[in-house]
Amino acid sequence: MQSKFLLILAVLIFPIITFAQENKDEGELGENIVVRDSKSRQPIDPLSPAKASFYSALLPGLGQAYNKKYWKIPLVYAALGTGVYFYLDNNKEYKRYRDAFKRRLAGFTDDEFYGTGSTPQISNDALIRAQRTLSRNREISFLVTIGIYALNIIDANVDAHLLQYNVDENLAIMPHFNFNELDATTNLGLTLNFNF
Repeated sequence: MQSKFLLILAVLIFPIITFAQENKDEGELGENIVVRDSKSRQPIDPLSPAKASFYSALLPGLGQAYNKKYWKIPLVYAALGTGVYFYLDNNKEYKRYRDAFKRRLAGFTDDEFYGTGSTPQISNDALIRAQRTLSRNREISFLVTIGIYALNIIDANVDAHLLQYNVDENLAIMPHFNFNELDATTNLGLTLNFNF
């Protein structure tokens, strides 16, 4: 059993060892072999983030379309729509309570919160508290909507910046292989280049 295992292992490893050898001509020994960056890079457009921000400020989601991130457009409109919905709902409820309170101050007892008896179901103090709460919620909804609009612009700007970031395989580290003619040895190394 063990001899069969060693035979199979030898059959599998021997081709790997033999194919790992390279054939070199004698004329190539004196040359330096340097691996160069073979990919051409896209030119960087410094105005691209500004355009994306402007488009997104002009019409929410247009900056995301400029960056070709179409899947973000429904998210932008869903977030803005949610903020606008809560603002309008709180505003409508605030007006209901305010109108009922104004009618009570005018001496009427026929508002929707008064009820059928001689004493109101909801007191005047409760109407005032409801107005304050709904007014605060309306203002918070407005601020959240403005914040989402600003995040839409910031997202388009940052995304345009990140699209220009170079992440190809030959970004900064390039291997090199040199033949040292003085002592007939080879030198392997890595070169790290930063271009600003």
